[in-house]
Amino acid sequence: MADLKMTDVAKSYGKVEVLKDINLDIKTGELIVFVGPSGCGKSTLLRMVAGLEKITAGTLEIDGAVVNDVPPSERGIAMVFQSYALYPHMTVRDNMAFALKIAKKSKEEIEEAIDKAARILQLEDYLDRLPKALSGGQRQRVAIGRSIVRDPKVYLFDEPLSNLDAALRVATRIEIAELKESMPNSTMIYVTHDQVEAMTLADRIVVLANKGIAQVGTPLDLYERPENEFVAQFIGSPAMNLWPGKIVGTGKQTTVALDNRGRVVSDVSTIDGDMDMQVNVGVRPEDLIIVDSDPVYTGKVKITELLGEVTQIHFEPDGNKEGVIAKLPGIVHDLRGKELHLGANSSKVHVFSDGQSLLYR
Repeated sequence: MADLKMTDVAKSYGKVEVLKDINLDIKTGELIVFVGPSGCGKSTLLRMVAGLEKITAGTLEIDGAVVNDVPPSERGIAMVFQSYALYPHMTVRDNMAFALKIAKKSKEEIEEAIDKAARILQLEDYLDRLPKALSGGQRQRVAIGRSIVRDPKVYLFDEPLSNLDAALRVATRIEIAELKESMPNSTMIYVTHDQVEAMTLADRIVVLANKGIAQVGTPLDLYERPENEFVAQFIGSPAMNLWPGKIVGTGKQTTVALDNRGRVVSDVSTIDGDMDMQVNVGVRPEDLIIVDSDPVYTGKVKITELLGEVTQIHFEPDGNKEGVIAKLPGIVHDLRGKELHLGANSSKVHVFSDGQSLLYR
């Protein structure tokens, strides 16, 4: 397979700039997931790798060779789209063989490639069926198999599970994870809007925002050590709670006086001169707990959602335009309308200045 490198890559449509200053190294065998809000350019970036969109500036290298002007068919790329794009009149076997026949591969090579792909994807029993006789998950496996038989340098997945229902998404996601384990040297780039897919599949996640890369890291890096407020609130569901405040104590830990509330201690260690700095304090909903004294936040419960494994609590807005959300383990009844005091472990408290983390800068 191959390494992939982007250097100062940019994309514009006329005067409209979509992406800029994209610098990314992807190593052989990695599964990289692109995530970001709608319109951030993640699918556009994937299509630029595939050669379906022209790169406006910068360079794209695959296996050490610049491929900016190389046609898609010659890049060693295989792409799996949202739609299965299977030929309805062809059997599974013929769908998977089509590209190889166009490439004038021998009958023996084609059969060997199809048998290998069918074995990996557990499609042996479906090779002689038409697509209409398959479930949505099976059709998506055929689309993936059509890529595998080509033995590409890089696999590209453009939201391949978005057309499946919830149960099929879970099953097919597991199959893609198993596929990656069975092909450890395969380089894969995966675009999704689903955080569960990103967190469970990725070796590293690339968060795109504001025409560029907000942060790159392992799923746990992004969750536990966000470098900025955008990543802190984008990764995790519901989003991280943010409160404005002012630093009133520094040292091995930082104490922040929250506006119109109490104080909170964070394991952030700041530098001299940070006293009175205006900051935002962030705590994830699952890191809030009910306390009797010294609360980080006090509010009246507006709505409770009993989800089984957790109870999700929405508080009435109190200077926070998006409200505050807490997650408590298990099922907790009779909270609606009550006033609760919430606290947080200092190791779980994030502090941001001008949108950037003071802890992970």
